[in-house]
Amino acid sequence: MSSVPSPIPQFETPPPPAHKLYFYRMQPTDISDVLAIENDVYPFPWTRGNFIDSINSGYETWILRDSSGALNGYFLLMPSVDDAHLLNITVHRDLHGQGIGLLLLDKAKAIAQERKLEAILLEVRPSNTRAEKIYRRYGFSRIGVRKGYYPAPNNQREDALVMKLAL
Repeated sequence: MSSVPSPIPQFETPPPPAHKLYFYRMQPTDISDVLAIENDVYPFPWTRGNFIDSINSGYETWILRDSSGALNGYFLLMPSVDDAHLLNITVHRDLHGQGIGLLLLDKAKAIAQERKLEAILLEVRPSNTRAEKIYRRYGFSRIGVRKGYYPAPNNQREDALVMKLAL
């Protein structure tokens, strides 16, 4: 009797986290922790003002902390009439590859679906192939390019790939 192989999961299941994880609305008091991760992960990080403006604008600004209080990641989602724009999604460098980014994407998607939005849009650097691969595996597809969107070294600019997840 031959056995049929089971389907390959879309994502490998990460090991269970050492601590339970909890989502919270980002508050101004969280910004120092957020900036520590932002400045570590990105060569051209957002500023304190960018985060404060997003909170004050009423965007969906969320953080993910573990039961010890450590910040694991965060995202900022700007809902509009028909869709949502994922402005920033970041995972602590030491936690890359452990499924934290997927938890953040799941939360952002759930918020967009609750608001009955049709899609989530985002930009990603072409040089950030790891992130682009994650987005594609999650179901995002490339719909365009924004020329010279991101700052780059030596006063250069880098394009942005525009991606969309239909809901």
